[in-house]
Amino acid sequence: MTSWTRRAAIGTILAAMFLIVAAPPSVRADDSFIIVQSTTSTQNSGLFDHILPKFSEKTGIEVRVVAVGTGQALKNARNGDGDVVLVHSKPDEETFVAEGFGVKRHDLMYNDFVIVGPASDPAGIEGLKRTGEALKKIAESKAPFASRGDDSGTHKAELGLWKKAGVDPTEASGDWYLETGSGMGATLNTAVGKKAYALTDRGTWLSFANKEGYEVLLEGDPQLFNQYGVILVNPEKHANVKAKEGQAFVDWLISKEGQAAIASYRIDGQQLFFANAAPGS
Repeated sequence: MTSWTRRAAIGTILAAMFLIVAAPPSVRADDSFIIVQSTTSTQNSGLFDHILPKFSEKTGIEVRVVAVGTGQALKNARNGDGDVVLVHSKPDEETFVAEGFGVKRHDLMYNDFVIVGPASDPAGIEGLKRTGEALKKIAESKAPFASRGDDSGTHKAELGLWKKAGVDPTEASGDWYLETGSGMGATLNTAVGKKAYALTDRGTWLSFANKEGYEVLLEGDPQLFNQYGVILVNPEKHANVKAKEGQAFVDWLISKEGQAAIASYRIDGQQLFFANAAPGS
């Protein structure tokens, strides 16, 4: 290689290095997205498909959702695998913040849980007003009951309801109590296939297509209230957290615009989630 050729090669390398260093951030890497650890209920219900394009159009920030159970979502966020958490188990959310993994928890929206089952209603729970009474009748009749069994917010709520009813269904695991270890949609499919009862959030139920004669058999009990919260993952715990973009998403969700977007989501004219962020929170 001649000295001129060597100089030309070195010049080419230096020029390339200059372009890499001088390139704007959008060229070096695509940082215009955040990861939200959330629940299968918000994903299965179609809510994110409704609201995320509105946020992205306004801010240019893409939102990538990891839809898992609440327990797994919080675990993932503890490991630094996410920028925002949107889940529905308030005691666990408050613990997450108290332990320093989240910056601040905000009430975001609510709906409710319902118990669904086959129209034949083998345990005879239709018309009952109290969840505990319905669960006792299901247990006494040993009618099949499909549980998510996945440490999700819905699963935690279900176990709490069984406990209040004075029943430990896990003693019948594999018998009439069927633990799927799956998300809400998959658990509803199992329930329909096994003609089993199930506890589900109303949002997922309304968007669920495979009803096959299944009905809501119990609803309206105050114990079935289902609150969702949103939290920015603490960048002091994990330097990779995109705090600015994540906070922009949290701020939009609890703003009048974001709350209106949530409230406007309907299926067959029915509202799935009711926005309830505190003003100025």
